[in-house]
Amino acid sequence: MKILVLNCGSSSIKYQLIDIINDNESKLLAKGLCERVGLEMGEFTHKPQGKDKYYEKVPIPTHKDGINMILKALTDEKMGVVSSLSEIEACGHRVAHGGEVFTKSVLVDDKVKQHIRNLISLAPLHAPANLAGIEAMEHLLPNAPQVAVFDTAFHHTMPAKAYLYGIPIKYYEKDRIRRYGFHGTSHRYVAPKAAAMVGMDINNSKIISCHLGSGASVAAIVNGKSIDTSMGFTTVEGLMMGSRCGDIDVGAVLYIGEKEGWGYKELNKFITKDCGLNGLTEGVTDMRDIMAGKREGNQRLSDAFDVFAYRVKKYIGAYAAAMGGVDIILFTGGIGENAWWQREAISTGLEFLGAKIDKQINEQTAGKDGIISTPDSKVKLLSVTTDEEYVIAKDTYLLAK
Repeated sequence: MKILVLNCGSSSIKYQLIDIINDNESKLLAKGLCERVGLEMGEFTHKPQGKDKYYEKVPIPTHKDGINMILKALTDEKMGVVSSLSEIEACGHRVAHGGEVFTKSVLVDDKVKQHIRNLISLAPLHAPANLAGIEAMEHLLPNAPQVAVFDTAFHHTMPAKAYLYGIPIKYYEKDRIRRYGFHGTSHRYVAPKAAAMVGMDINNSKIISCHLGSGASVAAIVNGKSIDTSMGFTTVEGLMMGSRCGDIDVGAVLYIGEKEGWGYKELNKFITKDCGLNGLTEGVTDMRDIMAGKREGNQRLSDAFDVFAYRVKKYIGAYAAAMGGVDIILFTGGIGENAWWQREAISTGLEFLGAKIDKQINEQTAGKDGIISTPDSKVKLLSVTTDEEYVIAKDTYLLAK
C-alpha cells in the first residue's frame, strides 16, 4: 500500500511516500521537506529513492502552496516516483491536537474533521495546516482513505498529578482543561529506538526525550510510557520555542494585554507568534542564524541561544527528579539532531546526574544517530533521528488495509 504522509508543522511540511508491504516490511519511495513556510524565502527539498536530490529556494507563502509543490514533484516526469496520484492508496496526517476524544489514530470522516476544527483555538499554529492537508488530499484523492494520527495520543498515559492544573476542578470536569502534551508521535518513535541503541529494555527504562525544533518539548518516559511532558493544554506551554513564549507568568501576559488594550485574538497572536526566539531576537527564529550571531558577538542572539539551552536543561533536571533517576537523555527534532552546539550547551553541567558529553563525538554526530556521551557516563546521551512519518504511515496502513 503506497501511503503519502503529510506532517504539517507551524513553518514546515515534512512528507514521505512509503510503500508498506506488510506489517514488518516497508519501502521509502520519496521524501522531502518544505522549510520556512510563510517567510520571505522558503526552501524545498525532494529526494526520490534512486534519483538525485532536488533542491530550490522558492517562496512558499502557505501550507497549501507547499502541498501543491509536493504533489507535482511526486508525479513529475523526471523526479517523480508515481505516474499519477491514483497510485497513492491512502494518506496519513499528523494532527496536533486530539483533546480527550482521540487517544489513538483514527480514519478521517466529517466528525473527525469537525473535532479538529473545534480545536483550532488550542493549536492555532498547527490545526489549520493539518486541516489544509486533509482537505487538499480529499479533493485530489476522494477515494483514498485518510488517517489522522494525533500528537496528543501518546501522552494519555500521564497520571492525574501530571496533567491537572491548579485551577477550579469544574474547568477540567466541564471543559476538559488539562495538560495534553504534544510531539507524541516523535517521542513514541525515538524512545524505543534509543533504548535499542544502548541495548536497554524499553520496558525497564527511564528516558528523557528532548524534541527540539521550531516547536519543542521534553517528555519523561518510564518503561515506554509518557508520565509527564512540557507542553500543556496547548502547544504554547513549556520550553521557549521559535515564536511561542513557553512557560511565563500568566500575570505578565494579562499585564501586557491590558496595557496594549488587546482582546483574545491579539493575546493569542502574541503568545504564539510574537514571542520565543522571534521576540527575543526581534525576528530571528532559525537556530543556525542565532548560533552564527552568537559567534559574531551579537548579545541579543547570544542571550536567546542561552535562554533556549537553559530552559531545556531545567526540564531535564525536573524530569530526572520526577522519574527518580534517568537512564537515557536523547535529543531529536531539527535542532536536537543537527545543532550539536545546542546539545553541548544543554548537556554541559549535567555531570551531577551522571551524564558526561563527549564534545568531539557530539560534533561529529550532527544529523546522525549516535551515542554522544563518554564511555564512563552512567547516563547515556544520544542523538536520535526521528521518523514521525513512518509511525504515521504504519498507523495508516493498519487502519486502511
